[in-house]
Amino acid sequence: MLESQEKSWLVIVNPNAGKRKGEKDWKKISRLLDRYGFSYQVEFTRTRHHAIEIAREHAENGTKRIIVVGGDGTMNEVINGIFTQSKVPTTDITLSMITVGTGNDWGRMFHIPRQYEKAIQVIRNGNTILQDAGVVHYRWNEDKGKRYFVNIAGIGFDAVVVSRANDLKDRGKSGKLLYLWNILSNLFRFHHSHTVLEVDGVKYSNNVFSISIGIGKYSGGGMMQTPGAIANDGLFDITVIKKIGKFDVIRNIGKLYNGKIIHHPKVLTLQGKSILIDANPLIHVETDGESLGHSPIRFDIIPSSVRVICGTMPPAS
Repeated sequence: MLESQEKSWLVIVNPNAGKRKGEKDWKKISRLLDRYGFSYQVEFTRTRHHAIEIAREHAENGTKRIIVVGGDGTMNEVINGIFTQSKVPTTDITLSMITVGTGNDWGRMFHIPRQYEKAIQVIRNGNTILQDAGVVHYRWNEDKGKRYFVNIAGIGFDAVVVSRANDLKDRGKSGKLLYLWNILSNLFRFHHSHTVLEVDGVKYSNNVFSISIGIGKYSGGGMMQTPGAIANDGLFDITVIKKIGKFDVIRNIGKLYNGKIIHHPKVLTLQGKSILIDANPLIHVETDGESLGHSPIRFDIIPSSVRVICGTMPPAS
């Protein structure tokens, strides 16, 4: 169990998460934190990427305990905040989450209860592991970009779906079925890319529909495109869906949710620590539901680099 709450926690609240549940439910959450004896200070995000700045600044000033009240995108921003400062080792900072987002795939991976009181009890119990992180380098036109992530990256069709879903979220439309709706509505407009994928020095050349690169198992509100992923084994799990017919995608949507998609004859599964991707035409990338840029893309694993509080977690094999 963690020490008693003598040291203050930083609580980063995204008021817009989950159809503004972050804002609507904060009073309820704060009362529970008070009831369980937490000492904390709170910061509300004001814009996209603000959580990066908040986490970076507080980490540089010595904050060691952070509670994220938001969704996967908020957690991703906090991760990028602590990885883009150099004063404190990332493993010295303990991250926890009270999920109020729509997808909550990171919380699902670590068995974080959706009920606020139970999530706070998990934080109070203080069961921690060191999970892996990933770093991706990509392009946006002529500019180079870099982003850290702790769950899943999607390339190709997945990135298109996330981009469209984020556009709808920015217009106030959200919900559990948003990702599924965007799959169906964008499917017949999408074109495959001829892609060269290099994993730990071994090259694979295919016409590709999508590539999932997982530290965790879940994406898109409960889909399992990397069902064998273990968050602390030092490896990415990679699922490549090759060129596939549009109606074949529709027939197999259920297998995206139960993990059986990896057994489809058009699917290739791999594991590795370093990944290079190039494609013609350009292929786009998202991480943890955040739209980034396009190929050429490079991924590298950062083993056991993020200390997180979890409910239960299967050990690495």
